[in-house]
Formats: sequence, structure tokens, C-alpha cells
Amino acid sequence: MAQASSAVTAGLKPDRDLDLVVVGGCGHVGLPLALCFAEAGRSVGIYDIDGWKVEQVRAGEMPFMERGADKLLAAVLPTGRLQVSSDRSMIGRADAVIVVIGTPIDEFMNPSMRIYERAIQQLVDHLREGALVILRSTVFPGTTEYVEGLLAERGFHADVTFAPERIAEGYALDEIRSLPQLIGAKSDQAFERARAVFEALDVEIIRTLPKEAELAKLYTNAWRYMKFAIANQFFEMAHRAGVDYSQVLHAVRHNYPRAADLPGPGFAAGPCLLKDTMQLAAFSTDQFPMGHAAMLVNEGLPSYIIEMLEQRQPLAGRTVGILGMAFKGDSDDPRSSLSYKLKKLASFRGATVLCTDPYVPDQELVPLERVLDASDVLIVAAPHKQYRTLELDGRQIVDIWGFLGNGIRL
Repeated sequence: MAQASSAVTAGLKPDRDLDLVVVGGCGHVGLPLALCFAEAGRSVGIYDIDGWKVEQVRAGEMPFMERGADKLLAAVLPTGRLQVSSDRSMIGRADAVIVVIGTPIDEFMNPSMRIYERAIQQLVDHLREGALVILRSTVFPGTTEYVEGLLAERGFHADVTFAPERIAEGYALDEIRSLPQLIGAKSDQAFERARAVFEALDVEIIRTLPKEAELAKLYTNAWRYMKFAIANQFFEMAHRAGVDYSQVLHAVRHNYPRAADLPGPGFAAGPCLLKDTMQLAAFSTDQFPMGHAAMLVNEGLPSYIIEMLEQRQPLAGRTVGILGMAFKGDSDDPRSSLSYKLKKLASFRGATVLCTDPYVPDQELVPLERVLDASDVLIVAAPHKQYRTLELDGRQIVDIWGFLGNGIRL
């Protein structure tokens, strides 16, 4: 490693001994992808600035929950095909670099491009001339061209493409190996180089222009977010009218294929769906009323739950137990989880709120037994499978998912 650093200092690049490097490769998007490439026989480097995660992966430990990833990591590490580092010089050891950096939204719900400006500034001195740069995370439309321009401003030529992930957390390995891979590229050369990278995964390749692929990914997430919103809106309409929505939903979907994809109600949260819907709103100069309406419905569901509980009996002086703080069931990821919004709203109404989760690492959480013993009201916020076996007869339960087997309850 010292020799590689010296070579970079001297203006030279280290030897090409890796097929590709995944920048930001210890996270939920980058690590499963790196594992799949290593499994397919490619020599893969992971570069990440999070030293703690780097050491975890080196030690054969997954830094988050992902089905099958523990076994796959244990299988590929001994082969030497997966190397992990927080040293930027690793980037120069491959001609193909996959960048896993998404476009965040700022406090005004607009995309912030500064993250790419900083990333290019940090990476450009380590990229090989003529490198293939593949953007992987969801980005604002035009980002691929923007990154290419940033590199050109620094006198650096690269083939920049956009090949978005389209995975659901927890199912990443299966979906990377099976879903079609979009590749947005302006030139035949850039496309062929990116196609050669993803051919290792033996999946269908779909070619588009960069902005087409960028929009396709955003549309995918916004479409899911809006589907969840209409499901939640339907639930609230029926509930306010005193109608059992479990029965309505069954009547709508049962043996009726045109409505089979109508989801049930539940929290639509996590690090992607809201963010990407708001990116589309910004792209359309806020001419996206359906996206904004979806945000109001989905983000408003915790408020609706608290409002209904408060109407039945004031929460002040009562104890509310929240089961599950991850943004979805059987996950350890609390990012943008609406469980925390639910907690704030209940606390604001004067309730004592106890929260528990078997997977989320949060020191403020308490054991499940304490929540069950002390709570006047229990809310299933993240439908973890282990909650299905709880003995909750006679308790006041909120289960908008219909997860516990007794229908949708509020």
C-alpha cells in the first residue's frame, strides 16, 4: 500500500490489478453489487471513506442486514477477488470505476449537486486517463452529463455512463442477478465498455441515453411511492367513514387481476422513495401535483394515526409502545423511518413513548418485554416477522398493515 501511495505522489498510477472499483462500496447499494461481481469471477476493489465499515467487511462481517450476503462475503473473501480499502489510490487500480453516490435533497426538497462536485474533486487525481465511470445510485436528470463536464473542466477524459440499481433492500443479491440492467450512454464506446462490465452478471442489458435512464429510475421509485399513497388514501377514506378497509381491500383484489397490484396501507418510508419523488418535482419545476399529493398522504399517515387515537382517548398520561423502528419490516435500516415521526407526534400529545426494534442499533430503544408490559397502546410500525408470534389478545393494537392476522386495526 505504501508503494501505491508513493506512485500516486510521483504522478504515476498503480498497476491495473483490479477489474473494477466500487466507490462508496460498503453501503446498501455498493456492497451487494461488489459481492455479486466477485462471485462472478471479477477482481473487485471497494473504496469507502467509512473506516469502521471497511474494517467490518475486511473481517468478513456485513455492516447491515441483507439476505444471503453474510455467506457470500465469507465465500469470496478467501478467494482474494474482493479487496477493501479507505485509500483513494485504489481507484487507479482499475479502468472501470462504479460510483455509488446518490443525489441528496436539501431543506427545500431540491437536489443538491455539491456532493458530486466534491466527489470529482477528490477522485479525479486517482482516476486513470480514459477511465470508464459508471454512476450507480439514483441521480437528478442530467447528472451523468454534468459529471462528464466536471471531469472535462479538469482536463480529464472519461466515458461516463449511468447504470442504476433497482434493488429492494433485503433482496439485493437476487435482484442484481436477475433484473434487467439499464445502461444510459451517449456513445457506442461508452455503452460497450459498460456492457462488458455488467455482462459478468449474466442479466439482460437495456440501452438508453443517460437522461432516459435517469428518468426511468426516478419514475420507478415515484410510481411505487404514488401507489403506496393511493393505498393509504383509500384506507383513510374508508376508516373515516367507519368502513372495514380489510373487507374493502379483499373485495377489490380477490380474483380480480386488474387490481391485484393495489398495495395495502402502511408506512412508505426509507431513503429513496420520497427523495426521488421530490427530485422529479424539482425536475418538472414543481409541476408534479401527483408527486406532492403522494408526499402529503404518505408523510401524513403517522399524523392520521395519532389523530384517531387522540379522538378515542387523549394520549396525555398514557404510554404508547412502538414496535419496529426500521423503515420497513425485517430490516435494520432506520433511515427516513416514519416510526420516528410517529414517536415525535405521540410525545407532543403528552404520551410516554417506548420504542423497540430487534435489529436497529439505537441506544434509546428498550427491550420488547418492557414495551409490552408498560404500554397502554401498541403500534406496529415496522412489520418484523417475529412480531407475528406475540400474544396480544385484549390489548389496544394499531396495525394498519393488517400484519398480525386480524385485519387492519386502528
